[in-house]
Amino acid sequence: MTISKIKNLFFLFICFISIFSFSQVEEPVTWETEARKISDTEYELIYKATIEEGWHFYSQVPADPDGMGPIATEFTFIDQEGNYELVGKTSETESKKVFEAAFDMDVSYFENEAVFKQKIKLTNTTLEEVKSEVYFQVCDEEKCLPPDSYEFNTNLPKSLEPVKWNTETKKISDIEYELIYKATIDEGWHFYSQVPADPNGIEGPIATEFTFLENEGNYELIGKTSESKTKSVFETAFDMDVSYFENEAVFKQKIKLINKKLEVINTEVYFQVCNERECLPPDSYDLQSNFSNKKNINDDNELSKDDIAKLEALILDLKGKDDYEEQSIEKQSYFSIFLLSFIGGLLALLTPCVFPMIPLTVSFFIKQSKTKSSGIKNAIFYGLSIVIIYVILGSVVTAIFGSSALNELSTNIWFNLIFFALLVVFAISFFGYFEITLPSSWANKVDSQADRGGLIGIFFMALALAIVSFSCTGLIVGGLLVEAASQGGLAPIIGMLGFSLAIGIPFALFAAFPAWLQSLPKSGGWLNTVKVVLGFIELAFALKFLSNADLVEHWGILKREVFIGLWIIISIGLALYLFGKIKFPHDSPNQKLSKGRISLGLLTLAFVIYLIPGLTNTKYANLKLLSGIAPPLNYSIYDKEEELTIVKDLNEGIELAKSLNKPIMLDFTGWACVNCRKMEEHVWTESKVQELLVDEFVIISLYVDDRALLEKQEQFKYRRPSGTIKKVKTIGDKWSILQSVNFKNNSQPYYVLLSPDLDYLNKKEIAYEPNADIYYNWLQQSLEKFKSLQKDNNQFQFSN
Repeated sequence: MTISKIKNLFFLFICFISIFSFSQVEEPVTWETEARKISDTEYELIYKATIEEGWHFYSQVPADPDGMGPIATEFTFIDQEGNYELVGKTSETESKKVFEAAFDMDVSYFENEAVFKQKIKLTNTTLEEVKSEVYFQVCDEEKCLPPDSYEFNTNLPKSLEPVKWNTETKKISDIEYELIYKATIDEGWHFYSQVPADPNGIEGPIATEFTFLENEGNYELIGKTSESKTKSVFETAFDMDVSYFENEAVFKQKIKLINKKLEVINTEVYFQVCNERECLPPDSYDLQSNFSNKKNINDDNELSKDDIAKLEALILDLKGKDDYEEQSIEKQSYFSIFLLSFIGGLLALLTPCVFPMIPLTVSFFIKQSKTKSSGIKNAIFYGLSIVIIYVILGSVVTAIFGSSALNELSTNIWFNLIFFALLVVFAISFFGYFEITLPSSWANKVDSQADRGGLIGIFFMALALAIVSFSCTGLIVGGLLVEAASQGGLAPIIGMLGFSLAIGIPFALFAAFPAWLQSLPKSGGWLNTVKVVLGFIELAFALKFLSNADLVEHWGILKREVFIGLWIIISIGLALYLFGKIKFPHDSPNQKLSKGRISLGLLTLAFVIYLIPGLTNTKYANLKLLSGIAPPLNYSIYDKEEELTIVKDLNEGIELAKSLNKPIMLDFTGWACVNCRKMEEHVWTESKVQELLVDEFVIISLYVDDRALLEKQEQFKYRRPSGTIKKVKTIGDKWSILQSVNFKNNSQPYYVLLSPDLDYLNKKEIAYEPNADIYYNWLQQSLEKFKSLQKDNNQFQFSN
């Protein structure tokens, strides 16, 4: 053992003995903890240590890698599993680096104050507090106290409060003062300049506004309120140039006193804070500037009984949130895309580009496989190769574009127009007027690799199938990828998995058991019939993409009845083809009508009959089979009165829901909320979503930025989670507080589904969700819960 290490051990021994030389327990470090909300799932835990003068404790980074120096500070986070995960390491404020003779080494320690921060991401969104522990050692110039530990229970605020305000007063002369207002802004957030981005004040974010109260006869303003430097950027959310503050903002206002006995000036600041994802409702803070050391005459932080009673009146009697497990919305969406893709794969299997490949494949494997077992093994590998090729395609598309970009692409006007044109071109190709194929050189190169034999040859055989069959499968694959794009996440990969399994499994089975080929129908004219039928189907679905563009831009060229009329014409054309009244280039001249063609033709005519009421303005016009495909019911050539049932008052909305026996959608929104408008214009207008909202729900839209004043007797004071007092004076204040106290959230848009008796219909609330399918599944799932509650209530009443 070295001399320095012996000295260290001796010093620690002296520290230990010194405990007993003091009759009074010393605690030179006190700790405070708080949590700052970053997003719905992310928080920053903050630990602040206040250190008495002359004392210090050490950094988290050990001074000696062997652990012979002072004890490094260490944070332990408890009960993480299933609740939260750490994001990065625990940061610390800058420490002081010195040579400490007691340890005979350089050390890093904190004096006076130390702040530690740890970001976490919740996996359990109902978690209300985080338990943690800090272990540290505190020393002065003479001694070290024994290592100590503190346990923390840090409450997680459910509402965001990313701006903190401070005031100070600067004296210029006996009657002139400068009022200074300083805002500290959390990282990632910003609020806006006093100068409106839009001179008309109609569009853009809400400008910061100061109101100086009770100034008549007390003081007068000198000039305008100045502000510190802003950052000027183009903000896509508002589609304009804006100026905002980050990290810190300072405002100054000169005043001239008229009443020299004035002790306090009350000011109100009104502002809106945003980050890259969302904007919080506009908020107002009451600020006070002091002119004396006396207690502020208006500094009343105590809530009256009347204030408490009015707050309690906003607390809703919510029931049933914990009665059932939180349902997964996205998994249902993934299953639907898998099923749709699997059906697409089965259709592709029946096309003349793919079906004739089955006997060719069997012939290839008979030559390759010397034994039955090797034949089965090769066939399984062939099927897996098909799956791998298409799943890689889905993975590449997801990796290149990303789920959010794919989702935006699927709703882009130009993309929809291009896909409409592609479907029309492919439909004409399916009718036999020309062929669309990939370059023949691609297929030749792949074929040459397939001749190598072995597993490599089998893989290239699968790749050859994908390339050769492109003219029939290209648009099916493309359409499935577009549909999957609207689901986001892993949907493109899952879609290609379903599609490839539908193709790969039959090929693998026939390759493994060649005798089964005898049961397959022979290739012939029926394959061309399948191709032409697919052409008619693609022509019909091309109108869906044109309709998407028309709905977004409101051109009015493809109203619901026009869309349905075109589908009727296409369906009649398909029926005439199936009955042999229409011929295409690849059809046999004297082709006999099979029972299958006649049956399919009759089924098509039945579909035409089903479509005809869709042309009318009657109750039969709501064609459920076309939900999500045809334009919504209110996008009509008729002047339809059918609209969403929306009220802007909570009690009125609850009473209406009870009278109509419909569930409630609480919609926390704002006049200046960009994402709210996006939801209303792009998600609520989706056909299947709109039909549910129109037919099944009462929407209570509560505008948290409504600046209309409440009646004087309705106003009250409210204590924010941070401890500051807010005066609830406007209708928007009231709805914002209602959202915060009941749902522990203050972002917009924010949607909650309830029964008229305020039973939760879904454990999951939804905020901004541009994926219409996820939103629809959430609504549908909650509607089923409502019907279940109704059924249970009826059974209870009947039994009584």
